[in-house]
Amino acid sequence: MKLKLLATTLLISTFCAAQKVEYKFDFEQGKTLKGYTAITSKDRFSAEKGYGYDLQPSSAGENKPFYFSVQVPDGNYKVTVKIGSANKAGITTVRGESRRLFIENLPTKKGESIEETFIINKRNTKISENEFVQIKAREKKKLNWDDKLTLEFNGDAPLLETLTIEKVNNVPTIFLCGNSTVVDQDNEPWASWGQMIPRFFDKHVCFANYAESGESANTFISAGRLAKALTQMKAGDYIFMEFGHNDQKQKGPGKGPYLSFTSSLRTFIQEAKVRGAHPVLVTPTQRRSFNEEGKIMDTHGEYPNAMKKLAIEENIPLIDLNATTRTLYETWGIEPSKNAFVHYPANTYPGQTQPLADNTHFNPYGAYEISKCIIEGMKANKLDIVKYLRKDYKPFNPKQPDSLASFHWNQSPFTEVEKPDGN
Repeated sequence: MKLKLLATTLLISTFCAAQKVEYKFDFEQGKTLKGYTAITSKDRFSAEKGYGYDLQPSSAGENKPFYFSVQVPDGNYKVTVKIGSANKAGITTVRGESRRLFIENLPTKKGESIEETFIINKRNTKISENEFVQIKAREKKKLNWDDKLTLEFNGDAPLLETLTIEKVNNVPTIFLCGNSTVVDQDNEPWASWGQMIPRFFDKHVCFANYAESGESANTFISAGRLAKALTQMKAGDYIFMEFGHNDQKQKGPGKGPYLSFTSSLRTFIQEAKVRGAHPVLVTPTQRRSFNEEGKIMDTHGEYPNAMKKLAIEENIPLIDLNATTRTLYETWGIEPSKNAFVHYPANTYPGQTQPLADNTHFNPYGAYEISKCIIEGMKANKLDIVKYLRKDYKPFNPKQPDSLASFHWNQSPFTEVEKPDGN
């Protein structure tokens, strides 16, 4: 098979009948490293070139957020970045695709370089020659679904010396299936736990977030999202399922927590098991629904219990996020908990003429904290993947959440005032 990679370094080998493809870029001005492609501010992305600065006019070294894209096939990629500069100090955050967090506020001194590696999943909508994922109109601009692997370099003073991207096939993948509380949200101020959790894992595991706003277990299947995930799933992978918010709104014959909902989840579980993958159920996050005494009122009916019953029947792990987020929200309290959700006065963001007061969807701080609830659920279930937690991950107690003051998030350049589908 002929591979066309314009102006990039391409290495092809036939070790174990596999092809090794490696893209190497040098962003430092001056002498270019051997085997690397030199990048200047004029290198803008185009389909013909197949790589370049993207989405914003900024580039490395300008002390502004910048994006870099490379056109690659579907799959998992090992990304190695050398952060730093011979000329100045910096603080760099790296996100990928639709704002998945990988490197958080990494400081470097003048003359210092730090190398970091992570694994990122890239996909498009193609399931087979004649079948495609039925994405929504608002998804068509999502970076998660295009033919590019896009990286965002942000932070107080983002720096980048070199970038290497290499396709890998031998790391376990954790497929995330769910709704707007899980999805990779593209735009500020929205965020979900699925796009925060990669930050806490090392280069030996990959997260592939297939969740989408407004989805229920059955619509996730009918849209082809599960079918697409199955095209990449292999033995030893995991599939996490968090549904319930939108499923509970479905009415009519055959609908309900112990009927269509359970039946759909069983489809996920069976498809995973037949491929040697490990299914994990996750009960839905609580809504911010306090009573006058400061206690959370359950709004999901029997859906969490239906998931617990199914986990026992199928003998699979369950993370009770419904219970953990109740503890977390009540610890924050009625007013402070707003700091974890999309609650902002009018005119906080461009085009926002009305206040935002959403009690279901999180901002980056809330999503960050809830991702830690998921990790503690992994640990409680003794999932093998917790051995890949980064060394800087600290045990989390929802009764003692991180303070808002300790969380530093440099916002991406793109915002949206329309709330995600679902509630």
